[in-house]
Amino acid sequence: MAESLPSSSKLKRTRRQSIDQMCQSLSSSQGPLFEELQCSVCLDVFTDPVSTPCGHNFCKSCLNECWDKSQNCNCPICSETFSKRPKLKINTTLRQVVQLFKERLSKSEVQQMIQDRIKKIQDIKHSAELRKKSTEREKASTVGLFSDLLRSIEICQAELLEMIKEKQKAAEKQDEELIQELQQEINELKMSNSELDHLSSTEDNLQHLEINPSIGSPPHSRNGPEISVETLRRALTQLQETLDQKLSQTVELTMDPDTAHPELLLSDDRKQVRVQDVEHELPDIPERFDYCPDVLAKEGFSAGRFYFEVQVKGKTDWVVGVARESINRKGEITVNPQNGFWAVGLRNESEYKACTGPAVSLSLRVKPQKVGVFVDYEEGLVSFYDVESRSHIYSFIGQSFTEKVYPFFSPEVIEGGQNPPLIISPVIYND
Repeated sequence: MAESLPSSSKLKRTRRQSIDQMCQSLSSSQGPLFEELQCSVCLDVFTDPVSTPCGHNFCKSCLNECWDKSQNCNCPICSETFSKRPKLKINTTLRQVVQLFKERLSKSEVQQMIQDRIKKIQDIKHSAELRKKSTEREKASTVGLFSDLLRSIEICQAELLEMIKEKQKAAEKQDEELIQELQQEINELKMSNSELDHLSSTEDNLQHLEINPSIGSPPHSRNGPEISVETLRRALTQLQETLDQKLSQTVELTMDPDTAHPELLLSDDRKQVRVQDVEHELPDIPERFDYCPDVLAKEGFSAGRFYFEVQVKGKTDWVVGVARESINRKGEITVNPQNGFWAVGLRNESEYKACTGPAVSLSLRVKPQKVGVFVDYEEGLVSFYDVESRSHIYSFIGQSFTEKVYPFFSPEVIEGGQNPPLIISPVIYND
């Protein structure tokens, strides 16, 4: 009995499975497969692939375009010349291979996009965890600081109350002694009065008074004790010193002329800087800013805490903060943490901004005349304060410092004829 021939649909399924297996076997080497399915004319994956009599494959449209522009029909790869223009037929098997390859390539790209987004989620979670730990450290540090202050206040309070108590005891004792003395004087006066009554009937009373002048004179009286407030003053002074020690880490700063832009003019003591109309003839060294009117402090810091104050009174534009040592100093500079700057500033006389990326507008109740800058290197904290109103302006938290940071000053360009300097101010403690 003769075997029946396989159906057409079964043959198609079998052929597609074979093609699919071939693509799977080459999936681990996408580069070679792409080269095999690449048209040498358009350098892209085949579209409607056809084969020449010499065995090379091309896009049908690419090959027709080549032959339409040429008098001879040559193979674009091996240059074999065909005496008669071949009739081109689409290689359906190769077209299926190309289609499957495109589908697999698309799936691979989607999978890569998924993996990229999973990686971003992991990075965000990691950053959030680091930020959370940094916040917890900052909270613990703050709690510890104020716990120390509260203990200092409690100790001062206990000492002050004990001093007042001892003072009261001493005053009461002194009062009792004074009362006893006065009572004794009263008794003596009564006795003297009796003697005077007795002598009033005698003729020598005047002589008696001359002999005993104390009888006619009142006893000396003493003032009561006065309670001094010196104890309270000493206690408050001690508390002020404790607060100053905890909340201030002041440093002595000067501006570095080697970093100053040629348009900047520094004072002789290098505590003040302003913009001038004419540039100095200065050597273009790597440390110097050559485009933006900026200058760094001479002193840099790679550990611990430090605090300084800058007078900005009367200025319409300014930027103040800190910058890492490796910042770019040539050409136009964008001041933000990504470029190594942590700063706040004023624009157009009324627009206060934190120099983040992008900048954040700040709503301040009063116009700062003096700005305080506090840096905690290990905690990655940079905070700005209005010194006179004792109010917080802005803080960069959770930063990572890996090199020296330097105080940064930018007096900005002259606006409206006003050009007061930026001034490094001495820190003044209120008594």
